[in-house]
Amino acid sequence: MLTLPKRPGIVQLGLKASDEPAQLMDRLQYRPTTFEFFTSATDLEPDGVKRLKTAIEFVKTNITKDVVVHHPMSYHGVHLDQLLDPRRQPEAYQFLQSSTAQLLELVTAEDCRLLVHGGYGGSESSALVQEYTSLNEAREVVFARLDELVHQGNGHVMIENGITDSFMYGDPQLDELIIQHQLPLVCDLSHVFIGLHGDMALTMLSLKRLKPLIRHYHLVDSLGQKHDSLPLGAGLIDWQQVLPVLNPKASMIYEVPDAVDESCANMLASYHYLRNLEVKMLESRG
Repeated sequence: MLTLPKRPGIVQLGLKASDEPAQLMDRLQYRPTTFEFFTSATDLEPDGVKRLKTAIEFVKTNITKDVVVHHPMSYHGVHLDQLLDPRRQPEAYQFLQSSTAQLLELVTAEDCRLLVHGGYGGSESSALVQEYTSLNEAREVVFARLDELVHQGNGHVMIENGITDSFMYGDPQLDELIIQHQLPLVCDLSHVFIGLHGDMALTMLSLKRLKPLIRHYHLVDSLGQKHDSLPLGAGLIDWQQVLPVLNPKASMIYEVPDAVDESCANMLASYHYLRNLEVKMLESRG
């Protein structure tokens, strides 16, 4: 297997894939410091859970102890938003609850971390917010559910930001609520940037405010208008500004897709882009 040498600095190689063997072995040859499993609804079927468990154990035994499991994003085409209501969206809501419980049991047994979205974005999330009497009520529902989930997780759960008024980073009121609730966070940089309509100054303010709570980063570039998932350096995020304010205790992956799922070329290129930027910054300081 190829080994990337460890160097000083906070930039690390983190990679993401499903438990499909071709994807998995493509990523693991680079021996990432953090590995994140993408999951879908089929991974919560009995055979799927067994495969995922076996893959987690393989990664932890052979590559890295730092494993993150990304909760499924959707069920039958419906995003698994925390605002789902058991009366209005009974099937998706029930799957959100049951899948979270299943994965929480798995990550606790395997001593790894579970990533759960606090919200998503777009018209679907907006429609969910509008089902509540006010935005404040919608936020209260989200935070109550997240508080309970974090409590149940006992250190194994992290919450990722969306691009929605119910749960995003960059809105001062929401950031303050997050700080009050002391949620363990996953920060998707592109989601922050898009949620703030490409405003780099506001993005930096939020990154600094929430830095102590961030446990894990999704590093991905964007033009700031829609979910475009660009390699680092291909969008408008100023990584030279971002790099010094990242939490050095947090893990990171490069959530950048390739033309085919069996390749992680864009993830590797993004890692090298950020690592080269870090080296230049370190050299400039003498």
